[in-house]
Amino acid sequence: MKITILDGHPDPDAARFVHALADAYAAGARQNGHQVRRIDVARMTFGLLSTKQEFESAEPEEAIRGAQADIAWCDHFVVLYPLWLGDVPARLKGLFEQVFRPGFAFAAARKGRFPTRLLAGRSARIVVTMGMPAVVYRWFFRAHSVKSLQRNVLGFCGFGPVRSLLIGAVENLTPARRDRYLQQMRALGRDAG
Repeated sequence: MKITILDGHPDPDAARFVHALADAYAAGARQNGHQVRRIDVARMTFGLLSTKQEFESAEPEEAIRGAQADIAWCDHFVVLYPLWLGDVPARLKGLFEQVFRPGFAFAAARKGRFPTRLLAGRSARIVVTMGMPAVVYRWFFRAHSVKSLQRNVLGFCGFGPVRSLLIGAVENLTPARRDRYLQQMRALGRDAG
């Protein structure tokens, strides 16, 4: 299977757990013979969109075209990010706005019709780390950023199924628990799940 991993943590510090999770997934996938490509938000340089015209018609920058090529290539797309203020970090949101444009991710709707989903036939996995317990985010906050990404971005463009994994209380993980999450990510990578 062809897998593209989007490491959405904007901090390039190797100590960030999201980076370790992405590495573990990639290692598991390669171990089982899957092809893997990586997109690392922390290492990308791109501008933010400010107008509808830029979103609809401006030529994407080289870094964005590269990310689009990696997403178009894959059968399975893995997005990892830390929860910041209840949502994706701003740089990751900016990347989504740049990448998932009309003409690449969807085709404009004809009158009275839903837009054509140009990325159909691909599955996805969302992995989110957070300071709060995952159960609090899932039940009290209703996992709104995950649901929004599943439905309003990935689902809108044709990805399905889109599964998620929430990892809570990351600042308090014991070494043993951290290792269990890394093993889980390796297993998900092996299974392309």
